[in-house]
Amino acid sequence: MPEPIGYDDVVAMCRAAAETIHAHKAMLGELDSHGGDGDHGATISKAFGLLEKAIDGDQTKDLKAMLTAMGWAVMGVDGGATGPLFGMFFNGMANGVAGDSLDTPAVAAMFASGLASIRAQTKAQVGDKTMIDAFVPAVDALSAAAQGGASPAEAMQAAADAAVKGAESTKDIAARFGRAKNIGEGSKGYADPGATSVSLIFKAFAEALGSAQ
Repeated sequence: MPEPIGYDDVVAMCRAAAETIHAHKAMLGELDSHGGDGDHGATISKAFGLLEKAIDGDQTKDLKAMLTAMGWAVMGVDGGATGPLFGMFFNGMANGVAGDSLDTPAVAAMFASGLASIRAQTKAQVGDKTMIDAFVPAVDALSAAAQGGASPAEAMQAAADAAVKGAESTKDIAARFGRAKNIGEGSKGYADPGATSVSLIFKAFAEALGSAQ
């Protein structure tokens, strides 16, 4: 039976995601400049910097408490919907945690709860050229892998692959949300920065979890 993951694994995943976002800050800003105001890279990098501080300040070693602290830290970041949506994601993950030892179905349930919290805050659907285009396939792939008996690391890799594919699909989509919707068809040819961020985050999650198991 696959080994469950716990607090230290989730910390490693989140730290890896923060490092990846910081490293791709300029690229994400450049993507956002095609249809937005070019600040997505700076905003999400700031958000994940606050996430790192929340981890550093956690004294509980309790997964639910840490995820909640991370969510509130990220939620207050200025710069459009990025902070509030990612804040809701981590708070939703906290709501979906059942204990500090998570087998693959529990990991899938945690991420599904995070996605549900995001979707409660936005009307965006798959195909609208937003972060939803990467989030939904990632969480769906994670759930499917869990149902198939995959280990947490294997399931997270499946989620990462689906997130990357979802983000890449936004290159051929005209934006229907955010500032990019104002240029309509002109937004085609470039991946959505939010979806790209999600793909980078899930790739980092998978790499961190894969190296730990």
